[in-house]
Amino acid sequence: MFEKGEYVVYGSKGVCEVVDVTTMDLEGVPKDRLYYVLHPYDQKEGRIFTPVDNEKTVIRRIISKKEADTLIDEIPNIDELWISNDKLRELKYKECIRSCECREWIRIMKTLYQRGQERLASGKKITATDSRYLKQAEENLYSELSISLNIPREQMEQYIADKIEKLHA
Repeated sequence: MFEKGEYVVYGSKGVCEVVDVTTMDLEGVPKDRLYYVLHPYDQKEGRIFTPVDNEKTVIRRIISKKEADTLIDEIPNIDELWISNDKLRELKYKECIRSCECREWIRIMKTLYQRGQERLASGKKITATDSRYLKQAEENLYSELSISLNIPREQMEQYIADKIEKLHA
């Protein structure tokens, strides 16, 4: 069980803070069933109520500082996703986002960065679908790493780039 004040990754909502663990006083809801009250990291307002025993949506602790540092060091070795069929590719992106796993978000980011470069080189724009999944993967990853490493969210992309560059220097 997660504690009040802890940060978790909650499904497609991304990083959330556990603001309370409580029962709900609503008709039709068992009085003894516990719920997490979550506050999405990237929203000023907003609350998510989810049962503590929810098995439909992935909920996990954010990674530790040590795990975050190790993950960043391993980024060059994480493989891209290469699926030529557009429909299958989007399904794979959805699957990776829903996994709530940092490595899967990185795979999407690496794939879409490479795909975007290829499209731009051939005079094409980045597709709206690619753009949407890239943004979601970046938001999820950078938000989680920001908290784990205690670095402002807006500095994460540069921090990662600098760290990888130092590894290869």
